[in-house]
Amino acid sequence: MRHEVNKEVKAGLKIVHVFAPQPATQRAFQNSLFGSHRHPHLPNSFHPDYNTSMQTQEILDLLKQVKDPELKENIVELEMVRDLSFDAGCVTFTLALTIPGCPMKDRMAADARAVLLEHPAISEVEIAFGAMSKEEVKALFEKVKKTSQPSFLAQMNRVEKIIAVMSGKGGVGKSSVTGLLASSAARLGKKVGILDADITGPSIPKLFGLPAGGLRGGDAGMLPALTRGGIKVVSTNLLLKEEDTPTIWRGPLIAATIRQFWTHTIWGNLDYLFVDLPPGTSDAAITVLQNLPLSGVILVTTPQDLSTLVVKKAIHMVQKMNFPILGIVENMSFYPCPDTGNRHEIFGPSHVEEIAQLADTKITAKIPITPQIAANCDAGTLEELQLEPMDELIKHLTQ
Repeated sequence: MRHEVNKEVKAGLKIVHVFAPQPATQRAFQNSLFGSHRHPHLPNSFHPDYNTSMQTQEILDLLKQVKDPELKENIVELEMVRDLSFDAGCVTFTLALTIPGCPMKDRMAADARAVLLEHPAISEVEIAFGAMSKEEVKALFEKVKKTSQPSFLAQMNRVEKIIAVMSGKGGVGKSSVTGLLASSAARLGKKVGILDADITGPSIPKLFGLPAGGLRGGDAGMLPALTRGGIKVVSTNLLLKEEDTPTIWRGPLIAATIRQFWTHTIWGNLDYLFVDLPPGTSDAAITVLQNLPLSGVILVTTPQDLSTLVVKKAIHMVQKMNFPILGIVENMSFYPCPDTGNRHEIFGPSHVEEIAQLADTKITAKIPITPQIAANCDAGTLEELQLEPMDELIKHLTQ
């Protein structure tokens, strides 16, 4: 290998320009130019008296100083460092994230770069971002759950009861029922919060008139938005700049976001936290049932046979996971005619007693079809609406 050397003399200082020496001959070439003395104008990794070879374990030991800000463990123990290599002073690796769009990825990369560049053998760091598989994420959180100490936030939050509002069926009004329950509890003087776990179809902010982008946070955690009645709310729509921006996420990311809404929010002292779940019995429902210390579940249905069939699936799921079903709400149960006072079963006869028997609960509520509910939801003033069935249900829960 021929090395091109151009020597110049400027102000009594001999400057040597070296063009592309190969790593295999670099050390010998340095010695031929400078001998065994360190040159004050060259980086440490170029000095001939420094051994530029590094073992993988040495680099991993350095990276153990870098912690995931959310999980509070170092990125090596979390198995986030992948495809690690070292060549000619350059460290290259992939940082495997628990969620692809992790907001902390740049911070972790910057911390890793700073730690590595302090070592005299390292002159360059290249970091790519990757994502863990669903199985890896699940195993990781199980590991952290077993080994981690309670965080400052976990010690500060005091939530007495966590109630999930769910249904196997979509379009039955889970979000409006969640909002009505929370509003009824707040009117009784209870401290109330809502965790909107319907990540891709959040409705809670609209029902309470909360604008997009209303969440704030810092190192201590995320501050929930407050409704006019003092109900604390977290929702993906409060993270977006525009309320109609879609959240196009897959299962693992949805599950991770729900966990973070629970563990990284400054809830403070709450009597009730209501969790609004999306339809179905998949990722979101499983995440809530497995990761949140639920007090129980309230199921929402409508009178149709199809709704009854699908809600039964949710009942069996909850029972298999050994959570109590606290009550059944039949939404759009009947239409009270304003002229005659007669009840018209627009969607067929009620099945709420049948469902309650299967769910092993005696607490039921029937919400009528009234234009006022739709009007308040559209106006963002749901908490101003008072419905006797919801007030009675909350009183049963507080006994």
